[in-house]
Amino acid sequence: MKKYKKIVRLIPLNQRRFKFLYIFSCLLIFCLFSRLVKLQVFNASDLQRKARLIQSSKTNSLKKRRSIVDRNNRLIAYDKPLYKLWAHPKYFNFPGDSINRVRSIEEVTEKLSPILGINGEILFRKFNNKMIGIKLLDKISEEKAKKIKNLQISGLDLFKYSQRYYPQGELYSNLVGFVNDENIASAGLELHLNNQIKVFNKSNLIKRGGDGTPLPDNSAPGDFISDYKSLGLTIDSKLQKASFNALSKQVSKWKAKKGFAIVMDVNNGRILSLVTVPSYNPNKFWKYDSGLFRGWYSQDLFEPGSTFKPINLALALEEKVIHKDGVVEDIGEINVGGWTISNWDKKGNGYIDYPKVLQVSSNVGMVKIMQNLDPKIYWDWLKNLGINKNLETDLFESTAGQLKRKDLFVNQSIEPAVTSFGKGFSISPLKLVQLHAALANGGFEVTPHVTSTFKEKFNKNPKKQFFSYEVSKTVLEWMESVVDKGSGSGVKIEGYRIAGKTGTSQKALNGSYTSKKICSFVATLPVNDPKYAVLVVVDEPSKSYAYGSTVAVPVAKEIIESLIVIEKIPPKIKDDGIIVKKP
Repeated sequence: MKKYKKIVRLIPLNQRRFKFLYIFSCLLIFCLFSRLVKLQVFNASDLQRKARLIQSSKTNSLKKRRSIVDRNNRLIAYDKPLYKLWAHPKYFNFPGDSINRVRSIEEVTEKLSPILGINGEILFRKFNNKMIGIKLLDKISEEKAKKIKNLQISGLDLFKYSQRYYPQGELYSNLVGFVNDENIASAGLELHLNNQIKVFNKSNLIKRGGDGTPLPDNSAPGDFISDYKSLGLTIDSKLQKASFNALSKQVSKWKAKKGFAIVMDVNNGRILSLVTVPSYNPNKFWKYDSGLFRGWYSQDLFEPGSTFKPINLALALEEKVIHKDGVVEDIGEINVGGWTISNWDKKGNGYIDYPKVLQVSSNVGMVKIMQNLDPKIYWDWLKNLGINKNLETDLFESTAGQLKRKDLFVNQSIEPAVTSFGKGFSISPLKLVQLHAALANGGFEVTPHVTSTFKEKFNKNPKKQFFSYEVSKTVLEWMESVVDKGSGSGVKIEGYRIAGKTGTSQKALNGSYTSKKICSFVATLPVNDPKYAVLVVVDEPSKSYAYGSTVAVPVAKEIIESLIVIEKIPPKIKDDGIIVKKP
């Protein structure tokens, strides 16, 4: 059976329909082309910006500061993350709402009130203008910020920032200082070591896919690692607290103007505790007088008085103008260049040896001893000790001591005479403890410092030797007799060999001495293996019978007792002999 092909008749296209399709196609192509031009030419930069926002995110580091910790990693200062809450009422919208719906301020405050712990009416009153955005609250904790984020309310923005916090309050304030409300370093180590404490993190772009997955890019290794290193101090918080309590009690008892106490390792200059009274709470710094923010232990100068006598004896021994077994006559007073110099008690002590000079703190004996030393050589020694130089330290900027001009010192006999018992010149307490550390460690200069990185950064030069080993050993023995038999006996502790020297000096005002005093005491221990120097300075005690022995020595004893426990210093039999370490 044959198959026949179906014949389809072609009907001509309707002219009107053809024209319509043609025109429609042209219009469609024209619209698509116009749209392409608009996207590629006119909207390119805007679309590119939107794409970058979706495809990448910027990691902005906060203006953070390193934590500060003591030698046992106890926190002294750290950054606490907090949040500021901004509200934009015209954008208030809850999850699930239509895009055009705007929630009322009352509805939003009702949800915020229990989280923030603030009465809803009080919160509502913060909205002075219902249209513009306002800063609703700051210092919001991370826990509360997380709860606010979980509400997912449009129109609420949380801005993260850091606030400095000092958990140990006034204990470290005179040393560490503080940063103000704008996170600007304003005092203490925070200011002096600002560049070491600030954290310099990079801001980087992370590329992401459509689903938010990070994509590989050309970021270098470590680009996104935050710098969370701490600034470590050599301070021991337990010793710091014990020192602060002992000093505070004595400053209060004697109604003194202020006080200072320091414990330092004589072999390397590491400071184990450094306290001043009065202090302040750095978390509420605005409540205190700005005068408290000064590091007066390195910036203020004082006449060291009798605490400088051991240094002068070391100079006399170095120049061999006295001998270890010599004696000096003390008749109670001496005339020098028309000036009469007398002992503190106006009494003579007869012929006394040099340990006895320190025990009774004889001014007359010291004047006669140092008269054997040529004034030119004497002045050169004082300059060599760095009396009139700044200390290179990581603490506050130090003030250089004041020393008379060489021509005055040489030509006016009264100048070397008063210098022999610690008058007529001035140094900072920090400089005094440095010199006594040299007497203890065999004669070598060390630099007082509180940061654990100080030595490798600032102390690269070879140690300078002030005194010989033998001279240091001899003077330390003489100072030990002050504790055994003299004015420093109040610091004596059974089983421990301690060297020391008291000082009581009048304060000068407008070129003349006043009745105001500075009482001090410096100690070294243990004498058989010297390692620690302790200095206590109490300024202007206002009660009667204020001397180094009555005011400063009791503080030093409490500090030394705590030091012995914390450092586990073993007792030593006195007859073992003296050992002075050579660095």
